[in-house]
Amino acid sequence: CTHRSTGIMVRLSPFRRYVEVGRVCLINYGPQKGKLCVIIDVVDGNRAFVDGPSCCTGVERQIINFKRLALTDFTINVPRGAGLKTLRKAFTEAKIEEQWAQTSWAKKIATRKARDETTDFERFQIMKAKKK
Repeated sequence: CTHRSTGIMVRLSPFRRYVEVGRVCLINYGPQKGKLCVIIDVVDGNRAFVDGPSCCTGVERQIINFKRLALTDFTINVPRGAGLKTLRKAFTEAKIEEQWAQTSWAKKIATRKARDETTDFERFQIMKAKKK
């Protein structure tokens, strides 16, 4: 791309979500699949130290591989290695769970979960209702 006023070539990064302290992530694999967590520290190039906070999302403080995380658009302003009280306060003040529930990503996950929990008879009723 060329900058309008100066005419200098500028490369725009295709990435919008970066691994950083305070980034809210969705766990996409394992026993806590589908839960939100916050990156507290980056351990190395493959792992991050995350916390839920456990009172809000149920995710305990742990080291988790980046392959098991999906980065969201949300970030929280917390220091590196933040304690539970600081993290909980920032998480609730930013209303992350409410913002997350409004995203199309969260809505798709909720509809998929509801669809998976239906019984055979309920699926039959839905199919009949669609045909009418």
